[in-house]
This record gives sequence, C-alpha cells and structure tokens, in this order.
Amino acid sequence: MKRGVPAVGLAVAVAVFLLDQLTKWLVTGPLGINFLGASREIVSFFDLRFVQNMGVSLGLLRAESELARWGLVVMTAAIAGAVTFWMWREEKAADKLALGLVLGGALGNIVDRVRFGYVVDFADLHFGEWRPFLVFNVADAAITIGVLILLVRALLIRDKPAAKPDKMASENVNA
Repeated sequence: MKRGVPAVGLAVAVAVFLLDQLTKWLVTGPLGINFLGASREIVSFFDLRFVQNMGVSLGLLRAESELARWGLVVMTAAIAGAVTFWMWREEKAADKLALGLVLGGALGNIVDRVRFGYVVDFADLHFGEWRPFLVFNVADAAITIGVLILLVRALLIRDKPAAKPDKMASENVNA
C-alpha cells in the first residue's frame, strides 16, 4: 500500500495546537489568570489555576536553568520529529489521528517553553481536596489521549491479516 501525506494526523495536530494556544491565551489574557496563585472557580470540581510547569510529565525533569530549558526544548522537538516521521509512515487512520494528538500537544508545549521558559498549565480538576491529575492544559490532555489510543490499539486491537490469494485462483488467472 502506498503511503501518502498523513492529512488526518496533520489536521488533528494543527487543530490541537491552535486550540491549546487559544485556551492558554484566553486564560492568561482576557481572564487575567496569569500569575502564581491566580485562579477562578468554574464549577465546584473544576478551576482555572495558573501554574508554570518547569518540567515535563508529572513535573519530572524540571528545567531550573537556561541550559535545562533549552535541553527540554531540544528533547521534545526530537520527540515531535520522531512522531511526525512515524505518522508519515503509518498506514492506519486511527494511529495517524492518535499521533496527530501527540504531535499537536507537543508543539503547543514547545512553543510555551520557547516563549516563556515554562509550560502554561491551567486546568485543575478536583473533588474536594483530591486531585486525580496535576494541573494540565489542552496539549497535555491531547498527548495523554493520543498515547492511550496508541497503547489500546497496540495491546488490545488486532488487525485482521490481509487475505492471501488462493494459489489455484492465481494459477487460473495466469493460464
């Protein structure tokens, strides 16, 4: 099967990137939630809360120096490049979509780290004092969902093997 431009994956990546940057702008701009400690309750279990994420997933690999900051930019850009390469070679539309989620999220967080030196997180889901997630953003959610789709598809969904042509049928065609 010939591979073409991964239009679905690229469209998803662009949509995620734009939605991520738009929501970050809305929260930190018009809503004014742009300094440490700033928050706004939306509903009893969800707040908008400004957080400067200096690390990557779960606050790991904190970039507390300029060298570390740019190291994270290079590392995440390399991952985004690998995801793009994989998406270009991928044949299954569902996997292209999942890779588009990961790519769009990675690009959104890379832009933050380049512009600000940290990633803007703002979504705070909580039930009383219990928080099932750290404060996150659209990019983080897209990356998580994309990775989960890839894992579920890799571990639980088996594609049917292509049917092998019947030897007798192929001999009849050649006769």
